[in-house]
Amino acid sequence: MSLLLAMTGWHVEDWRERFQALLPEMPIVTLGEAYDRRAVHYVASWKHPEGSLSGLPNLAAIFSLGAGVDHLFADTRLPEVPIARVVDPDLTTRMSEYIVLHCLMHLRQQRRYERQQQAKLWDDDRNQPAARSVRVGLMGLGELGLDAARKLQVMGFDVTGWSRSPKTVDGFATFAGDEGMTGFLARTDILVSLLPLTPETRGVINAQMLSGLAQDGRLGGPFLINAGRGGLQVEADILAALDAGTLKGATLDVFESEPLAPESRLWSHPDVTVTPHNAAMSEPEAVATLISAQIKRLEAGEPLEHVVDPARGY
Repeated sequence: MSLLLAMTGWHVEDWRERFQALLPEMPIVTLGEAYDRRAVHYVASWKHPEGSLSGLPNLAAIFSLGAGVDHLFADTRLPEVPIARVVDPDLTTRMSEYIVLHCLMHLRQQRRYERQQQAKLWDDDRNQPAARSVRVGLMGLGELGLDAARKLQVMGFDVTGWSRSPKTVDGFATFAGDEGMTGFLARTDILVSLLPLTPETRGVINAQMLSGLAQDGRLGGPFLINAGRGGLQVEADILAALDAGTLKGATLDVFESEPLAPESRLWSHPDVTVTPHNAAMSEPEAVATLISAQIKRLEAGEPLEHVVDPARGY
């Protein structure tokens, strides 16, 4: 049996070396070479070409090499086998670092002071609201969202969360479903999106959602942080809300199309921070170790962990 590395955009030989060291008895094959399709029992994928996983009669499981799995469901010919996502403590910590950093940047008005520095302007209005008076709303209460929420609470922020189905979390209030969205947005000064991309969430960060955010907060207007998936946001609506003043600022790590086009106004908008989809990069050694451990579990007759529900898309 063998492991097939099916990826685009990454250096496949680096990944082969990692997996071969961790699974020395298992042949590691790639899409770019001849291999016995009957021998492939496992696939590790990142944006594999459409249909390239078809015709693997003994395939037992597919592993995503990144935290998201929407790239897998983009393949309309994806085999019907169990799919496992990456749950990596290192990746979770990196995401929380990013979320805390940018919440603090908005809290402490860092973009404003950068502009003042460039203008050599000493502003006598140096008042700063306290974190406890700023309401952060997290959309998505999985591993990433819960960890970020806990760390934001350590900094003193007033945190709530929203998820598609009800969740009870010790220490802060939660909202759920369409019926909970209005109340959640109305008490949110900084909206943080860590939702997975599914047919239901595509384009959810739109004019309607942004118009529902709190306008009475201590920051003078609401802010958006999207470190989830670019397909969640409608960039034209974000720009319109910024121009209208209903959104005071945005930090965007993901985009509708990547890399972000040079002509996009997001690059130059004074109230937008752009980062190149690096909020929480998967550390290759850690990801390969996690997937190899999963394969060893299956080979030992143990159940697969972190299995994706195809009906929900995550």
